[in-house]
Amino acid sequence: MIFSRKRADGGRHARDRRTDVLDSYEAAGPARGPYDLAEAPDDVQRLDLGSLHIPAVSGVEVRVQADPQGVVQQVVLVHGDNALQLGVFAAPRSEGIWDEVREEIRQSLVGDGATVQEAQGEYGVELHARVNTPDGPTDLRFVGIDGPRWMVRGVYQGAVATDPAAAGPLATCLDGLVVDRGQEAKPVREPLPLRLPREMADEVEGGDAAATAPRET
Repeated sequence: MIFSRKRADGGRHARDRRTDVLDSYEAAGPARGPYDLAEAPDDVQRLDLGSLHIPAVSGVEVRVQADPQGVVQQVVLVHGDNALQLGVFAAPRSEGIWDEVREEIRQSLVGDGATVQEAQGEYGVELHARVNTPDGPTDLRFVGIDGPRWMVRGVYQGAVATDPAAAGPLATCLDGLVVDRGQEAKPVREPLPLRLPREMADEVEGGDAAATAPRET
């Protein structure tokens, strides 16, 4: 999914609501993740992918697609038949962007012939979509979490797309995720840089563009 850089007007009340969320985040810290690096608990083992630090959770594989230079293009967490694709993007300090991004995703999906509806989830409003693929209809569930100067987008696929209670370890990964935003100025919605850890980067040298972190048992 590609985001345009045009900022839609989500309405004053939508902006005020997101501003309140970010004010509370900075004032008291989050009750759970995704965490900003400055607020993250330090007693959890995590895989450092640069802007995203992914907690090691039993039974979950971390699959990444990277170029030969080790720059990560895609991160997918897999547990059984369920998957969670993760992305992280720059956002302004003053307000969140998930409301606007969600509407753009909805319009794009509808334009492609998908059936889309909004629903209330643990992190706020989600998108539930049924898209047409060469293998038949596929269900997807989009979640977005606004943080200080970043937004995490997750896309669930599998049974968990229609049954959030089936997320299990994948939800644990999302709750324990850490974002390292860095201090550099970045355009709003620009993907934050991801990279392979050294031990995984060695696997892609010589043109092998895929690497998988070992399952935790």
